[in-house]
Amino acid sequence: MDEIRDYPESRAAACPFSPPLGYEELRERSAVTRVRMWDGSTPFLVTGYHEARAALGDSRFSADGTHKAMPRFVKFEVPAEVFNLGRMDDPEHARIRRMLTANFTIRRTEAMRPMIQGIVDGLLDRLIAQGPPADLVADFAFPLPSQVIGVMLGVSDADFAEFQQASQGVMDFTASAEEMGAALGVMVDYVARMCAAKRADPGDDLLSRLIVDQELTGGLTQQQVVATALVLLLAGHETTANMIALSTVLLLSHPEQLARLRADAGLMGNAVDELLRYITIVQEGTGRVATEDVEVGGVLIPGGEGVIINLPSANRDPHFADAHELDLSRPNAREHVAFGFGVHQCLGQTLARVELQIALETLLRRLPTLRLEVPFDDLAFLYESMNFGVARVPVAW
Repeated sequence: MDEIRDYPESRAAACPFSPPLGYEELRERSAVTRVRMWDGSTPFLVTGYHEARAALGDSRFSADGTHKAMPRFVKFEVPAEVFNLGRMDDPEHARIRRMLTANFTIRRTEAMRPMIQGIVDGLLDRLIAQGPPADLVADFAFPLPSQVIGVMLGVSDADFAEFQQASQGVMDFTASAEEMGAALGVMVDYVARMCAAKRADPGDDLLSRLIVDQELTGGLTQQQVVATALVLLLAGHETTANMIALSTVLLLSHPEQLARLRADAGLMGNAVDELLRYITIVQEGTGRVATEDVEVGGVLIPGGEGVIINLPSANRDPHFADAHELDLSRPNAREHVAFGFGVHQCLGQTLARVELQIALETLLRRLPTLRLEVPFDDLAFLYESMNFGVARVPVAW
């Protein structure tokens, strides 16, 4: 019997943008195998593309976070309010998700383009005015999704500084487990107060609509409204910020691909999906629990066992030809599982794509001589966080 390997493995020894080499070895041997986590549990790990889609699309794998066998990726207690939507099963998950889908349709998201473009231009105006060098993370990538979700949730101009401060505390992945837990508590308190203000004086924003249309009619409890707002904030903020920064670094380190993108504006949509596939920032994967015996990839997973679907490894599966190569015109780039798959597929994926398209197009157009101000090897990539990122990106132009 093969030795059970510790999980997660470090990616620091490989190319920063590549999943740990050990996952590729596991995938070639068996796309479903056991691993050992920090708490001593031994869930199954899914590393293959087709196996990942099978597991994510199978209702016999539960996302319910209350299962004792659910893999624990963090070493601190997450407040119950934080990730409820993603840790629910149907029919309750579907019921709450339907309340939100109208806010993330392609039509509504496309209508947000002028608002997003205005935020991007404003951030770049300030960046250019202050002059190089600049930190692309702090000055552009981080505040952009923060401002977008702030507008969507109806954060007032007077409260925006507090909103950003609370957000920044949650996104500090250099913090200890205790500090991270405390920061999440601060964010829960902030969102609860924001909900109370909307309850007293609702406006024309997503949060007010949830309160008026769902909470006041009995469709959602006050706690569920807070939970939903937190999911939207946390899921759509840090992930998009990291993708903007990492995509820029990746393009700057692949000048031939960057030149293709500059020469062909119509390539941006496909390029964003290839960047999502190649980077796949949810680096530790997503957890499930088998509710009955299920066979995946020829391996029987007994009911009651925890399962981790490793999205970065799945996105480097041979399903994608020359999967370790960045190809902005890749014909099947959109088949990636960076947003997951099945009923829990990322609700805000259309918004994320639009933000990335606008951010990258405008950044490359307005700063045609953009370059890293430090050697690539000096960048501090966030290898230990659940979501892959980079702490700072010093740039000049």
